[in-house]
Amino acid sequence: MKYRTVLLFGAPGSGKGTQGRILGQVPNFYYFACGDVFRNLRPEDPLGRKFVEYSGRGALVPDDLTLDLWRRHIQANILTGKFHPDHDTLLLDGIPRNPSQVDLMWDAMDVRAVLHLACKDTEKMIARIQRRALLENRLDDANVDVIRQRFATYDAETRPVLDKFPRALIHEFDSTQSPVAVLSDILQVLKRLD
Repeated sequence: MKYRTVLLFGAPGSGKGTQGRILGQVPNFYYFACGDVFRNLRPEDPLGRKFVEYSGRGALVPDDLTLDLWRRHIQANILTGKFHPDHDTLLLDGIPRNPSQVDLMWDAMDVRAVLHLACKDTEKMIARIQRRALLENRLDDANVDVIRQRFATYDAETRPVLDKFPRALIHEFDSTQSPVAVLSDILQVLKRLD
């Protein structure tokens, strides 16, 4: 089955999680944040240890582990009734993270829009990430060198995901606006999807 999908896309600190958590509260939207799922794994879980190992140096978790986690989580949420693919739109944050993942997920995604939260001010995003590290106790967000490595990884591995989709599906938003202004702009796009 192909899930009706909207991708939340952008560099670390661009506001994907903020927007995704809000949109996930709207009826008929189901929000999946790959990083949150990884961070919620128990430390004794082998996959949890792998996540800490990779995120601790600003690298991406290998595709096979990421996609396995994604598939298991989606299936579990279908079985528990949290996600109803026949009428919910799946909001994906942090996956697909590279062009290879797009190819591997193509049979499961009916992508209706890519919401690209763009921010040209890297220092502003670093400040956001460090603030988030304190507020959410996210150890992977505390070290500036790791944050800069995450930006380099984003530019090299994740940004090319945009090239996998037709330009007409990509909607760019200035994420330096207030969260409310970004949300308002996103809602205008989502309103036109149906």
